[in-house]
Amino acid sequence: MDAERVLAGLDPEQRAAAQAVRGPVCILAGAGTGKTRAITHRIAYAVRTEAIPPGQLLAVTFTARAAGELRGRLRTLGASGVQARTFHAAALRQLQYFAPRVLGGAMPDVLDNPLRLVANAAARLRMRAERAELRDLAAEIDWAKSVLATPDAYPQRAAAAGRETNAAPDEIAKLYAEYEQAKRRAGQIDFADLLLIMAGAMEELPDVAEEIRSRYRHFVVDEYQDVSPLQQRLLDAWLGERTDLCVVGDANQTIYSFAGATPDYLLGFRRRFPDAVVVRLHRDYRSTPQIVALANGVSRETGLVLTGQRADGPEPTFAEFDDEPAEAAHVAAQCRSLTENATPAAEIAVLFRVNAQSEVYEQALAEAGVAYVLRGGERFFDRPEIREARLLLRGAARAGEDSAEGLPDAVRGVLSSLGWYPDSAPPGGAARERWESLAALVTLADELRAADPNAHLAELVADLDQRANAQHAPTVQGVTLASLHSAKGLEWDAVFLVGLTDSTLPIQHATTPAQLAEERRLLYVGITRARERLALSWALARSPGQRRSRRPSRFLEGLRPASGPPVTTKKKRVKPEAEDAELFGRLRAWRKRQAEAQGVPPYVVFSDATLVAIADAHPQSPNGLAQISGVGPAKLTRYAAPVLEVIGGADPEAVDPVAVG
Repeated sequence: MDAERVLAGLDPEQRAAAQAVRGPVCILAGAGTGKTRAITHRIAYAVRTEAIPPGQLLAVTFTARAAGELRGRLRTLGASGVQARTFHAAALRQLQYFAPRVLGGAMPDVLDNPLRLVANAAARLRMRAERAELRDLAAEIDWAKSVLATPDAYPQRAAAAGRETNAAPDEIAKLYAEYEQAKRRAGQIDFADLLLIMAGAMEELPDVAEEIRSRYRHFVVDEYQDVSPLQQRLLDAWLGERTDLCVVGDANQTIYSFAGATPDYLLGFRRRFPDAVVVRLHRDYRSTPQIVALANGVSRETGLVLTGQRADGPEPTFAEFDDEPAEAAHVAAQCRSLTENATPAAEIAVLFRVNAQSEVYEQALAEAGVAYVLRGGERFFDRPEIREARLLLRGAARAGEDSAEGLPDAVRGVLSSLGWYPDSAPPGGAARERWESLAALVTLADELRAADPNAHLAELVADLDQRANAQHAPTVQGVTLASLHSAKGLEWDAVFLVGLTDSTLPIQHATTPAQLAEERRLLYVGITRARERLALSWALARSPGQRRSRRPSRFLEGLRPASGPPVTTKKKRVKPEAEDAELFGRLRAWRKRQAEAQGVPPYVVFSDATLVAIADAHPQSPNGLAQISGVGPAKLTRYAAPVLEVIGGADPEAVDPVAVG
């Protein structure tokens, strides 16, 4: 492929970026603007014009998947000699070669997971911490190393950054120091050490620096908005006094500052290199103009205004619900409608702020008969804390440890042995998600008790078993359930942004201006994942019957249609209107007989919410029944005939239970 053919098909801004073959170059690339296309064609054009020898260019990415994609595209463009690696992979390769000179001996083992050493260090310091808390402590140590904070400097740096931690800063500093000593005793290093050691080696050993710099003379860094101070230090060591650097990024997508990332290097690139070529990619090829307009309304970081290039599509929708189950049921029904109208399930995503929000959507999609996949997190019932809680609940049920105050109090009592208390949600990521997951079990107990005042722990255990079995859906062609963080870099035809309340997005513990700005960027990332359809929604309460005290996310102010309040779809009722009460009662009587015949909890047949919807709609045919949320294809096939009999006036006791194989 000749050089001019490499430029074919690029838009004017992409072409300008591709032709800027010598650094310094800064490409500000908005979401969906073809940044990977721009940088791969830039590299290929530089190689084909012989401006840069392929063996002297190192392209740096943040994930192995992105590095692999980059290498594949470069091979197609005839630039296969270029190296594309992550920061850590590049540092590892260099340290393996230079270890005798840098370390005075063999290459040490690299820790795949530092959790064991963190746990050992905590034990030596007599710090009591659950596994989730240990994960947060390990992440805090990794943050400290990413921002170049020593153990002594950690408390001051953490305070300045507004870090929310599950231990006192002085204790974390001691743990950090003990962890470093434990690594040295074990002859091991972690991934941050790879970067620290190589940066230090190049700063202190001129011969090592010269050998590396003679090998790599030109650098391209993708996702530059996510660079940490530690990664920047290594990049500076690689560069030396040279300026052959091309960076690509979007400050509006900096969402990993909790791990040390900062957009400051991207935003300050022109100050550091006054003669830098700056190219702004603003043509959005991913999303419809309606979605692009919404994204522009959220972005605040760079003033980079996206211009939609696709044909018009539907306006994004805004919807408010009484409670989370109602919101989830509506989203599940919409997902089913999309799949029934030729949208592949794999082209639909439900995105939320924290993984603990997934359970209600797992349940709703399962009830609607829609397959789903859970990305970036474990299934609710596979989480360690949920497995442990189920074991304890099963043991308590066998021992007859029901509380005189009722089922929810009994569950709270069992969970207290795991260190869970209703009014003490901890700060931090993993610990907070663990708390939220266990809180969901109390909510389930509340709902079960509301449906059956005589329910005990045994009924809850059986209900949990049935839920767990029902939610092991196939992981192919499913609707994606994902956190906003794990969705970055991905895209779908239809996206549902859910749970957009002021305690969830922004997350409750985001209090500083910098933290709130990052929460806003999370919303921007979520919006820009959608190609054609986008729905934003929130619930005023967590559970049916609770006080509706939540507020929509402050980030939605000014984004809703100017014509009036947000579109509010019909809310799911948990109790039927008076005129439908008689039919609801007969449907429950039929459900009870059907559940007894199957030996399962009534929930497995139909939830109360689904029976309410049936009583409200009075469907007269299988097609009418199929329109109701909670009546998936399998349940329609099994139960359409008896349900329609009951609706038609038949005595529930006279309708024979359906045999289910």
